[in-house]
Amino acid sequence: MVSAVNYMKDMKTSFKSLKWYEWIMIAVMTVIAGMSMAQSFADPTGSDNPPWLSVINFISGICGIMCIFFTAKASRSNFIFAVINTAVYIVFLWYHRIYGTMCLEIFVYFPMNFISWYIWAKHKDEKERQLTKSKRLTAVQNIIIAALVAAGTVVYHQVLAAIGGTVAWLDAATLAIGLIAVFLEAFRYREQYVWWIITDVVAVAMYIIHFDAVYLTKKSIYLIMAVIGLINWVRLNRERNAANA
Repeated sequence: MVSAVNYMKDMKTSFKSLKWYEWIMIAVMTVIAGMSMAQSFADPTGSDNPPWLSVINFISGICGIMCIFFTAKASRSNFIFAVINTAVYIVFLWYHRIYGTMCLEIFVYFPMNFISWYIWAKHKDEKERQLTKSKRLTAVQNIIIAALVAAGTVVYHQVLAAIGGTVAWLDAATLAIGLIAVFLEAFRYREQYVWWIITDVVAVAMYIIHFDAVYLTKKSIYLIMAVIGLINWVRLNRERNAANA
């Protein structure tokens, strides 16, 4: 009970920390997702998504950007939105046969939401309890990770092409990068955001090719917030966690 009360207090603090431009992005996401949902219900045959999926997209759009906003601030409040977003996004990916990213969401992102939640809670920032501490990788570790991403992209592409997945190269790159980035996030490394920026560029390209207004808007906001997140996490690491706590 005490933990739940503390979490709600931390959530309230996190919402108060949102900037004016973040509220604008929330409004934009809400309007676009809402319009897409209304259009789907008004003309089910003229939409790429059936009405029931447009509701899924609306929930994913809002929860997804809230998760990203709080993660960029190193706030543990992100995880409740992350769990909901992951669950509904899996349904969208299954419907459109984007299998690589779907597997990433099911087998990695969903369980890692809970693991990351636990790890972040164990390493709270001394000044702001809703935040976690930021760490950094060495140069050698960065090189090893880059090599793993490149190799993973090639391997995953072969698998996805064989099972008939759409946009196989982009999907494979999203899968390879996402696997690395989510573990860097769980263990609080600021370099996660270098990879989130890359995967968000890939995701934007994927939703331009496989056009969907809601997810294109969502991933574009992700890209903006990944840049802001990198700046925030580097600042936190330099100012308060330089010792790789």
